[in-house]
Amino acid sequence: MVVGVLGAQLASHAIWTAQQRASQHARIDELSRDMAYSVASTVRFFRSLPYDYRHIVLDQLRDMGGTRFFVSVNDHRLPVTRGDEGAQKALVIDNFHRVLASELGVSDAVVEFSRPEALRLLNNEVPLHDLPPRWGQHSLLTAPPSQPILVVQLPLETRQWLYVATLLPVPEGLDGRQWLSADRLFVLVVVLLTVIGLSWLGIRSATRTLARLAGAAHRLGDDLDAPPLREGGPREVAASATAFNRMQRRIRHQLEERERLFSAISHDLKTPITRLRLRAEMLDDAEQSERFCASLDELDRLVKGALDSVKGLDMHEQIAAVAPRALLDELAGELRLQGGEVTIEGEAAPLAVKPLAFKRCLANLLENAVFYGKCAEVRLDDDPAALRMSIRDHGPGIPADQRERVFAPFVRLEPSRSRHTGGSGLGLGIARHIVQAHGGQLSLTNHPHGGLLVTLVLPRPGPMAG
Repeated sequence: MVVGVLGAQLASHAIWTAQQRASQHARIDELSRDMAYSVASTVRFFRSLPYDYRHIVLDQLRDMGGTRFFVSVNDHRLPVTRGDEGAQKALVIDNFHRVLASELGVSDAVVEFSRPEALRLLNNEVPLHDLPPRWGQHSLLTAPPSQPILVVQLPLETRQWLYVATLLPVPEGLDGRQWLSADRLFVLVVVLLTVIGLSWLGIRSATRTLARLAGAAHRLGDDLDAPPLREGGPREVAASATAFNRMQRRIRHQLEERERLFSAISHDLKTPITRLRLRAEMLDDAEQSERFCASLDELDRLVKGALDSVKGLDMHEQIAAVAPRALLDELAGELRLQGGEVTIEGEAAPLAVKPLAFKRCLANLLENAVFYGKCAEVRLDDDPAALRMSIRDHGPGIPADQRERVFAPFVRLEPSRSRHTGGSGLGLGIARHIVQAHGGQLSLTNHPHGGLLVTLVLPRPGPMAG
């Protein structure tokens, strides 16, 4: 946009400058021809004067002042220090030659432009600034320092040279090289800043609604119960907000239906499982009875695991500030009562999370570490950008090619994680989902000295904190 506005301004200025120069060229052409006729009349007048009267007339003209020509009669042609050449100066000189040739029949006139500081006027080559002030009154000395002075020298019949110096009344000068003046540059900058400012306000107003839409999309994965977007703004943005709100309602409805479905299935399966267990216990064959009961226990664990999965992924909770160290101490105390060993190092400032979900995440990880690695070592590293938590156990670890697979539902690795050792294979998947819902990351690696190392990184402040 800046390049477009600046290009349009420069193009319009270039067109305007070209038109102005063409107009100035025509004005200088007409002005120089009129001036040439005036000089021709002056020369004709001096030619008509007797030789002895020429100096008297010159003295009288200088005493009276007011003439726009400085005229002198010299016994030789005065040297002229020329200034810069240009198309307009060449036009003036050419017009003077043509007019003097047509009016006076003079073909050997010398027409030149001189700089004011180098101009010589009389026989003894007196500089312009050394003349008496009354001689230069209303004529050459009133010119600005950069204005060139036109000098015309013609030979007279008595081996004298008639010297005429004059100014062309062109305020902007001849052959000006300044393409972009200071005042025009100022106007261009003001217009450019005004257009950019107004455009920025308009774009800011239009994109503010898009920013709200982007923020709502970012929060959607964390909190489905977030308030709907205001369906206002430009037509396209309002339509996008309406579609987004409709999508949020449909996703919330589908999750609620899924939760109800799993709850109904688990509830409906508990009754026949209980009946089958009672019948299995009444079997006469003790071995068959034990096998039936083991299969029913496994089926019961699968049903409970499915229900736990639904509850673990349910994030309908209000955000609150939770102290990570206090929560870890609480969970470690519960595990010690069950014979588990948990050590904690480091401190951390309160973190904005969903309390129950975050507690479930840490509980799953600590229980896994204690169950499979006998003990858990927890370390907290906190900084203004993120909270980093590492949980190490002293178990066999997990092969590199199986680390992503263990996050899938109902996946347990053999032999240390066989389904006969307990667990449903849902703990790690639920923990990772909760961490990702809070904008963080959960990763698994094997510790160099043995055991599995679980690393959690939670941004501070997290996306859900807003």
